[in-house]
Amino acid sequence: MYRKTPFVENEHYHIYSRGVEKRKIFLNTKDYNRFVALLYIMNQNASFRMDNFLRESKNDLKNIFKEKREKTLVSILGYCLMPNHFHLILHENTEGGISKFMAKLLTAYSMYFNTKYQRSGPLFTRPFRSEHIENESQYMYIFSYVHLNPISIFDKKWKEEGIKNKKEAEDFLEKYQLSSYQDFLNKNRPESAIIDFSLIPKYIKDEKLNFKTYEKSFCENKNFEKM
Repeated sequence: MYRKTPFVENEHYHIYSRGVEKRKIFLNTKDYNRFVALLYIMNQNASFRMDNFLRESKNDLKNIFKEKREKTLVSILGYCLMPNHFHLILHENTEGGISKFMAKLLTAYSMYFNTKYQRSGPLFTRPFRSEHIENESQYMYIFSYVHLNPISIFDKKWKEEGIKNKKEAEDFLEKYQLSSYQDFLNKNRPESAIIDFSLIPKYIKDEKLNFKTYEKSFCENKNFEKM
């Protein structure tokens, strides 16, 4: 599908999509875990049959992160899953990599979801949204926005009015399993295999990444807000 701003190799993009009619796309923990596993295993040129894998690994999705992959289509630098939408920060590794990866990811998850819940038709709005990350300030804003996003689960107006209970927000994010927040706190977990830390910009790596850093960067760079 034609895009006003086409994807370019070696550039970074904020990718996001939500369920059709703003419906929930994750109804329980198994759904979230399935999507996280697909983030890892669908990021390659080779085809992959999840049903075959699950039969062989006795239904343990955690083993997916030990699977060897062919050359990756994209580098995933950050992500966050919410009940009715998701955010990704991607680097285009090869020409057409983002488009191919997103097609594989969304098709695989939609087939799983529709089969499980006996529904038909598109699950996600089309096309998925994309935003080219052009400079350091914009990157800091998006990186912070993605990792702070789960605060909306209990404080829907935090973006407009600020984070009222910062201790509660920090504690919540440190326990939130469905984003890369924990991976940048150096938590040792299988899901860290999703992130390509080698392509994180130096100005991000130089920061002490924690709740205070994200909040400060979000507030200082809000002129980039387009969500």
